[in-house]
Amino acid sequence: MKRQDWILILCVIIVLTPFFIPATHFLETFEYLTASYPFVMAFFKFAILATVGEMIGLRIRKGHYNEPGFGILPRMIVWGILGMGICMAMMIFKSGIPVVLGTIATIGTDHTAGIATMRAIFASSSLTWGKVGIAFCVSVAMNSIFAPVMMTLHKITDTHILSNGGTVCGLFKPIKMRQIITHLDWDTQWNFVIKKTIPLFWFPAHTITFLLPGTWQVLFAALLGVALGVILAISNNK
Repeated sequence: MKRQDWILILCVIIVLTPFFIPATHFLETFEYLTASYPFVMAFFKFAILATVGEMIGLRIRKGHYNEPGFGILPRMIVWGILGMGICMAMMIFKSGIPVVLGTIATIGTDHTAGIATMRAIFASSSLTWGKVGIAFCVSVAMNSIFAPVMMTLHKITDTHILSNGGTVCGLFKPIKMRQIITHLDWDTQWNFVIKKTIPLFWFPAHTITFLLPGTWQVLFAALLGVALGVILAISNNK
């Protein structure tokens, strides 16, 4: 391990330590802010954690965490915006899928009871197979409908950042959408990023996400951004 790796580990320890010291009330403050300002917190969670994931991906590919043109700050801005979109998607699918399942389970009758039952199972603090099944359905729906669009949009913005030298000003230049989409490596994007990582990694990973308490779900999803950075590093190498 190099000096830069130890610096990253030290930064992680410094950030996480307050969570485990009750006297700091850091955990309570974090939960309060997450519940009161979900989109603002989602912006910062993804801006920091998902960008760190991409930096780790760069470390895997090239041996360092940053390089000219990589654009850490523009990537943080993009990930923050995507994070708010992911937070919104999680709210939509968590609320909608129990309704769909309750409606399917009571076809031909009054759906009210079925929907109420599914919501009660999903909201229960007890870990049951029914709750796991609903969480899995929420994960499958979100990752099948929302994730491919989000992943492709991220790839487009990533290409845009690199083509503009990794500058903040370059980020806000008009995106050459037609040119970027035409020259994307769709073979890797479809056959690896979408076709393999979504069912093999994101389906089970986000099933775990939706089993966690609500205030921790977006944070865990953002932590998965670190895994995404590694996955993208592998896909780039491929």
